[in-house]
Amino acid sequence: MATFVDQVTLHLRAGHGGNGCVSVRREKFKPLAGPDGGNGGDGGDITLVADPQTTTLLGYHRGPHRHSGNGGPGMGDHRAGYAGESLELPVPLGTVVRSADGTQLLDMTEPGQRFVVAEGGQGGLGNAALSTTKRKAPGFALLGTLGWEGDVVLELKTVADVALVGYPSAGKSSLIAALSAAKPKIADYPFTTLHPNLGVVEAGQTRFTVADVPGLIEGASEGKGLGLEFLRHVERCSALLHVLDCGTLEPNRDPISDLDVILAELGKYEVPEGQVPLLERPQLIALNKIDIPDAHELADFVRADLEERGYRVFEISAVSRAGLRELSFALAELVEADRASRALDAAPPRVVLRPRAVNAAEFEIKVEGGTEPLYRVLGAKPERWIQQTDFTNDEAVGYLADRLAKLGVEDALFKKGATPGSAVVIGTDNDRIFDWEPTLTSAAELITSPRGTDSRLDDDRRATRNERRAAYFERMDAKAEAREELRRERDAGIWTEQYAADHAEDGIDDGFDDDDLDTADEPVEKS
Repeated sequence: MATFVDQVTLHLRAGHGGNGCVSVRREKFKPLAGPDGGNGGDGGDITLVADPQTTTLLGYHRGPHRHSGNGGPGMGDHRAGYAGESLELPVPLGTVVRSADGTQLLDMTEPGQRFVVAEGGQGGLGNAALSTTKRKAPGFALLGTLGWEGDVVLELKTVADVALVGYPSAGKSSLIAALSAAKPKIADYPFTTLHPNLGVVEAGQTRFTVADVPGLIEGASEGKGLGLEFLRHVERCSALLHVLDCGTLEPNRDPISDLDVILAELGKYEVPEGQVPLLERPQLIALNKIDIPDAHELADFVRADLEERGYRVFEISAVSRAGLRELSFALAELVEADRASRALDAAPPRVVLRPRAVNAAEFEIKVEGGTEPLYRVLGAKPERWIQQTDFTNDEAVGYLADRLAKLGVEDALFKKGATPGSAVVIGTDNDRIFDWEPTLTSAAELITSPRGTDSRLDDDRRATRNERRAAYFERMDAKAEAREELRRERDAGIWTEQYAADHAEDGIDDGFDDDDLDTADEPVEKS
């Protein structure tokens, strides 16, 4: 069972906004006292919080699906819907947040740093909020928008001052256990350490952290062994301590060859832009296991060669603790020097929030297709308005048309070459395609139709000549059939002309006009 996870994919769904309410207040002597529909509640956000007390992403590995609460719908009597419950996810310091396509969104390195990774939906307005002096009792409300839904990748890169690097079973875990109060797993087989272990070391007045990371072998930069699972945790360290095994019994291995392999792998690893390459950082060498007689002799033999390369070399033993005090003070010097240089560096640029320019474009129109072009309207406002519109309500559709016209979408379509009947899509999805009709203008103040309807959407198309001719012949055929039925009844003795005249005087309609009888015999040319 995994006990440490440094990379996980989260499946997030922020809360949806609640729908607005359509309601008209009714009380005694005031059956229509005005709209009182409340607004819908906003959906809950999902926020990542950098927490120093969190050390692993294991909890998200076991439960990657997270969601926040939905907003409640509005109600009558001006009662707003409840806001959805937000969700905060604590992550370790050094967590890099990436999108599903690998784009880095944020590097969370400061305690308490917050990042809204999934924004909740916006609650819809009720008809009380939509009422104006011209539209006093709207028969519609706005729907709540959907919350953000998608995947994000969390990648943990250990934040430590010193990284212990070396071959497996070189004694790194034993060394960090001797230098600090950390209790890593220690055994006599390779790759005992499968995840980084952090320990706090105090040397005089200096306090720093040391990271024991999994062992490194040849080809680690290409993914062999634990590969990048190890090298990722070295990126943030300010100094490296090479732990060389002087007591190994494996053939073709010695401290010099081990160091060459480690340096070659560190040189092949590409650090993120703006960071110092691994080989250019301060480095020390610790010749470990000198409590073994043969290892002590080997350490004395290779020490001169290593010092000729410019390294400071320390002969230590994690078991007998020989040389650990001198090593800890030497590491403290490197850490203090790095901290002093960082203090002199220019402070990171502050995040400046600037308001949106007043002349910034609210939308853009892209023309897609060939002979029958499709005009796609992209923009935060139009796409949000589409989500908020109830397309089963004609008045809501008319309100959407007013908003789009005031935004300038109709004028922009004219400039792009759109003609009446052109296909228009708002947003990236093709779920709803509109046939553009430029005569649909903004005239909310002239609307006199009942609530929930919009007379501008009525089909007032004038019938063509052929349609009027077909309707005329249909009407004439119906009247001729009615006259024939009356003649059959008269011949059968059911009624006479005197009976029809008497009933006509009483105001009873005989089912046909006298004018029709006069013109029944006139010839009509059918086409």
